Amino acid sequence: MKEKTKKLINSFKYAFQGIITSFKTERNMKIHVFIMILVIIAGIVLKVSSLDWIILVTMFALVISAELFNTAIETVVDMITKEKNEKAKIAKDVAAGAVLVLAIGSVIVGLIIFIPKILEFIK
Repeated sequence: MKEKTKKLINSFKYAFQGIITSFKTERNMKIHVFIMILVIIAGIVLKVSSLDWIILVTMFALVISAELFNTAIETVVDMITKEKNEKAKIAKDVAAGAVLVLAIGSVIVGLIIFIPKILEFIK
């Protein structure tokens, strides 16, 4: 196998390992994935449009990516300092805040997509 191909395959392998590690070690990642599965089920049941699926998948990717970045930042901060450090706290809190902003935005997008579908469904 060519060296470039092997490096490419390894980069994908390491990326998937990172996702799996985050899922195994981070409670919030499990919560995001659980909610994502519920939204997928709701989307199937309520027959959301192709455009809605594009929006939902984009929001899934953004929230999961943000959680992965947050985990990376928290891990690096923990490697650098074990004792209490105000700047380390700020870095971790800001990263967590970014995930929260995206998660809240995703909920709002989900409500915009699903409320009309739910109202239609119960009629």
